[in-house]
Amino acid sequence: MMLISCFRKSYGMLLFLGLLLLPPSCVTTKDVKTADKKIPSATHSTNDMPAPVEIKPKTPQAVNLPEKGPLKITVEDAILIALENNRSLVVERLNPSIRQTFEDQERAVFDPTVEAEISARRNDSRGLNQSGSYTESSVNDVYQGSISFKEYFPTGTFLEAGAITRTTDSNLYNDLFSSTFLGLSVTQSLLRGYGTDVNLARLRQSRLETEITQYELRGFSESLLAQVETTYWDYALSQRQIEIVEESLKLAKQQIAETEEMIQVGAMAEAELAAVQAEVAAQQQGLINARSTMESTRLRLLRLLNPPGQTLWYRDVTLVHPPTLPEIKLDKVEAHVALAIRMRPVINQAKLNIQLEDLEVVRTKNGLLPRMDLFVTLGKTGYSDSFSGSVSDITGDSYDAMAGLNFEYPILNRDARAQHRRAILRQDQAEMALDNLKQLVDLDVRNAYIEVNRTKEQISASSATRKFDEEKLRIETEKFRVGKSTNFLVAQAQRDLLISRIAEVQALANYLKALIDLYRLDGSLLVRRGISAPGSDPVEYSTKNN
Repeated sequence: MMLISCFRKSYGMLLFLGLLLLPPSCVTTKDVKTADKKIPSATHSTNDMPAPVEIKPKTPQAVNLPEKGPLKITVEDAILIALENNRSLVVERLNPSIRQTFEDQERAVFDPTVEAEISARRNDSRGLNQSGSYTESSVNDVYQGSISFKEYFPTGTFLEAGAITRTTDSNLYNDLFSSTFLGLSVTQSLLRGYGTDVNLARLRQSRLETEITQYELRGFSESLLAQVETTYWDYALSQRQIEIVEESLKLAKQQIAETEEMIQVGAMAEAELAAVQAEVAAQQQGLINARSTMESTRLRLLRLLNPPGQTLWYRDVTLVHPPTLPEIKLDKVEAHVALAIRMRPVINQAKLNIQLEDLEVVRTKNGLLPRMDLFVTLGKTGYSDSFSGSVSDITGDSYDAMAGLNFEYPILNRDARAQHRRAILRQDQAEMALDNLKQLVDLDVRNAYIEVNRTKEQISASSATRKFDEEKLRIETEKFRVGKSTNFLVAQAQRDLLISRIAEVQALANYLKALIDLYRLDGSLLVRRGISAPGSDPVEYSTKNN
């Protein structure tokens, strides 16, 4: 009765009309919480371009890149250049922003709506007069205007308030006839569709999907960073290989000159020349292959870095610092495994997928309930021969009121049952997939840990082999010069030394790449390189099986 009495007062009607004309932004869902985060209200235009997610060093560092000429870089420079210019990363950085637009769409379900309509209609017809003795023509002009405000709330409440005014001008009557209606309707779901848990499920799912893209971006960034560092060291290795082969080829050619001199003075048979010539030809083949490998590696490195300029593929790359053995003491393998379980993006994605399926179970479980809605409608209508008079007449004692229940339930409800059963199965599948993924990550980290230790031990072993081969070549060369060895044995010793020198450099590069792979697999590569990227916080979630 208090609401009805308010309708009787003119200032109450003005307040009601004022509420109808409020902008939609006055009612938002910014105070509705999802889990431990609030859903922010959408304040930006949907026509705005999505901003790519930033991936940058925690401490800003400037890298001056000329657009022409050789590219002189350290491995740190290579990382920063790739993070800024790599085209694949530029594409991937847009995915979280694109995914967020779907989140905005789900939030739009709870946005208020204002509708307005104005129309004019003429009806020219014939009909019986009031006495029914003859027919007469009538022309009726109807002018109508309406405005309404609608909003759906996360509680399962639907609110609609509106005003309708209509004026009829008929040739059958001397005066105009006007009516104005004001009404308020509230519908509340009592079973299906009731509560914030079910009504915010899709919005929360969309938010989780946005978070998943952030972890996907982090995983991609770590993979890119590993590729850049690995390619950098491959390029350093290929350059060093060329230097080693060129030095060995120089010695082989010197051996040919000495052999030819000894043949000319009759101190050696001409047949000895073939062995050293064969060795020179073999090393020339190796030099061709090494240069081709270096060129291919240079192109791969340029593709990853994508420095500015129009002559990308023709730029030389100069590495400022050659590979050196870092002083690193690894933690126990269990520590790296535990770190991977917390930080690996793929693990965190799997945890978020479980949360997605949990929300789907909540949503589909509510769908099993019948629909029962409580509705209440209150309204008042004023009548007069003018618009202003009809508005004034609303303050009278007359009113309309209606309340009731709507009930709906499919007899078999197969669709809802199937959706809920599928959601439960997917929830179980997601948790089993996480357990399987943890085991695979554990295996990957342990294998990478073994590889780091193996390559580190290979460095000292290959260094010892190189020293022995150097001594063997020195001895064979001295023996050859006094006539106690052959060109074949000298060439064989030169080849062994060439192989061991390349193996020594290869061992160092393999160790550096093994460390990179271990840090990538335990999810710490970006942090160790001082790079700030989305998805740095591990997802804290316990499955129902744990």
